[in-house]
Amino acid sequence: MNLKSLLMASALALPAFAAQAEPVKIGFMATLSGPSAALGVHMRNGFQLGMKELGNTLGGQPAEVIVVDDELKPDVGVAKAKGLIERDKVDVLTGIVFSNVMMAVSKVANDAGTITISTNAGPSPLAGKGCTANFFQISTQNDMNHEVMGKYAQDKGFKRVVLMAPNYQAGKDALAGFKRFYKGEVVDEMFTQLGQLDFSAEIAKISAASPDAIFTFMPGGMGVALVKQYDQAGLSKKIPFLSAFTVDETTLPATKEAAEGMFSGAQWAPNLDNAENKAFVAAYEKEFGAPPSLYASQGYDLAKLLDGALKATGGKVSDKAALRDAIAKAPFKSVRGAFKFNRNGFPVQDQFVVKAVKRADGQFVTESVAKVFTAHQDAYVGECPLK
Repeated sequence: MNLKSLLMASALALPAFAAQAEPVKIGFMATLSGPSAALGVHMRNGFQLGMKELGNTLGGQPAEVIVVDDELKPDVGVAKAKGLIERDKVDVLTGIVFSNVMMAVSKVANDAGTITISTNAGPSPLAGKGCTANFFQISTQNDMNHEVMGKYAQDKGFKRVVLMAPNYQAGKDALAGFKRFYKGEVVDEMFTQLGQLDFSAEIAKISAASPDAIFTFMPGGMGVALVKQYDQAGLSKKIPFLSAFTVDETTLPATKEAAEGMFSGAQWAPNLDNAENKAFVAAYEKEFGAPPSLYASQGYDLAKLLDGALKATGGKVSDKAALRDAIAKAPFKSVRGAFKFNRNGFPVQDQFVVKAVKRADGQFVTESVAKVFTAHQDAYVGECPLK
């Protein structure tokens, strides 16, 4: 065959190849507005970075990502989830920062038979009796990072602590996780309003109680406000401030020195020593001009998970059972190191104590200072009916 004939044959073959392609549609929902928007923005940025590295393909197939803002409102999340599933016909619904949104959205997705991969929210009801074959969670079950700090407080010998979290599912899971490993006295257990930004009353109560430490879960703008007010009240030098999802790369640009030296529980930190993480942190800082957060790492891992799963299915999304089975095998290398899904679709992974520090270049970041749990699984998997 001469060159002209070869080119004509190739051109004729292209439409047939294109017809065989099975484009992948991903619905990515996150909180992208309001005081907690930084969490969703970091998560989206990490995912988009991973997609960019993959050439905006998944499993070798062209991928369309539809990003929507749930506004941290369950009713908005439900409406937008229905739009993604019924109108846009997404193959996978993913993202979702807050557990109150996830609890509402997960039912919509499960009733429609849509595979859902939570990129942050990990409410306990979905890990236990409410687990389903179509639901996966790629970050951490809500309790787990708080369990880290409960064990840390116990090991440090803190006898009396005050606990504080927003009054919603993740807040309840947070305090339950802490108390699972802390055996000292809980002097006070305070539940605040979700989205609260004035903590003067709570700080006054903490000061009066004079505990050995405070443990809190206050993500996003809530965490920024609390850390600043806690420091301004002069408590940061008197009463150790322990937290999870409160002092991290989404809040440190605002809190800076006020948060320096504070400890948190996490499944990831920028200084974790593995090749995937080093490459991710360098690429993220180059792309966005700032250090990545826990949320960004989860978004990045999501892209790599989806790519690995679709490679395993030959790029096909129409066979939902095959895609679900491929996801369950976690066919990717996580930036956090060892990672696998448990039978309830939640992670089994290492957990760390991290500390807020100021880098030589002036950036504030967290760094891992100790591994607390190895191959840690959530406390609810025994209640999951899946085999």
